Amino acid sequence: MQKLVEEIQKLKKERNAVIVAHNYQLPEVQDIADFRGDSLELSRMAAKSHARVIVFCGVYFMAETASILSPDKTVIMPDPAAGCPLANMISAEDLRELKSRHPKAVSVGYVNTSAEVKAELDYCCTSSNAVKVISSLKDAEEIIFIPDKYLADYASKKTGRRLISWDGYCPTHVKILPEDIIRSIRLHPKAKVIAHPECATEVAALADEVLSTGKTCEYVKKSEAKEFIIATEVGLVYRLHKDNPDKKFYPASELAVCPNMKRTNLEKILWSLEEMKTEVRVAEEIRKKAKKAIEAMVAIA
Repeated sequence: MQKLVEEIQKLKKERNAVIVAHNYQLPEVQDIADFRGDSLELSRMAAKSHARVIVFCGVYFMAETASILSPDKTVIMPDPAAGCPLANMISAEDLRELKSRHPKAVSVGYVNTSAEVKAELDYCCTSSNAVKVISSLKDAEEIIFIPDKYLADYASKKTGRRLISWDGYCPTHVKILPEDIIRSIRLHPKAKVIAHPECATEVAALADEVLSTGKTCEYVKKSEAKEFIIATEVGLVYRLHKDNPDKKFYPASELAVCPNMKRTNLEKILWSLEEMKTEVRVAEEIRKKAKKAIEAMVAIA
């Protein structure tokens, strides 16, 4: 593995590349990355860097978002087959049809969507700022929220706004069950429970905190607690352990593994840098529209 790492580092320098890895990636992928984080955070970090090439270790919509924010850079994916089932649950056509049935509605969409869907939105949001974005839309008669019904439910409860939501969900997060949380609390009674807002409503209700991966990392670092039950994709536990060696972390469910997030490995990263593929580029017309929705979010949050 060390030889692989050395070859990647050498090629990265030659290509003037930056490697970014989502918090759910394999440990060795997280270790070689220049930046680790959640999807939008990574795209923004890469955009600010002086690198000409972005190697995106995540799923496809994330690489698209990097292309939207960095059209002057080359975005490559070590495994372009790494998709997101949640993002795939709604198409641009689906959203247009939903908007036609609610012509007065403001449309808000999770960043876990394709570039084509983002281009149809008024606002994007992340799992950490969805509540803030919804709260800001005081004058909106109706609000469409896509595609995650559990994030929609969480934001609705927090803001008191009724949302027109889409019946989408993350297949990995719904594997975490209320009984997993109850069992984990019995095993670790002193642990704080942190759940991702993509978890089912019943799971979120049992948590001490409902936080995005990025906010979880911040919270854990500042918390005086020494033990945490983590209800999200298991990959985050590796980062939490590494960043907080004096604290203990327990995955709420060992079944919460995203197979797409685990597709990227060191060999694929090396090959992508050797061959400079597969490039992910968003068509300019779609890119400009999608960027407007992201900028509208940034202006609020």
